Amino acid sequence: MESAEIQTIAFTIILHAGNGRTLVHESFPLMRAGKYEEAEAKLQEANDALVEAHNAQTDLLHQYANGEDINMEIIMVHAQDHLMTSTTLREMAVEMLEMYKVMKG
Repeated sequence: MESAEIQTIAFTIILHAGNGRTLVHESFPLMRAGKYEEAEAKLQEANDALVEAHNAQTDLLHQYANGEDINMEIIMVHAQDHLMTSTTLREMAVEMLEMYKVMKG
């Protein structure tokens, strides 16, 4: 696989993971304001974006599993880190939403 193709995949992951992270952050003030349905919608949008990032990652893994020679580049390491932290943030936000519902009613 050419370097340019790896970089394109990495930036696709970064783009979608970043969009997901932004949407999660947009859900926090909604939670604080008691707008739980709106916060939940933001978290669903975030999930959709993170699925897009994950799909790009999975395509790359399939190519690797099929014997494609893939040279790891630092941008791909960054992309993987970005996806992992954004996914974890969303998982925590989902739990926070449930806590807000219990605490504020």
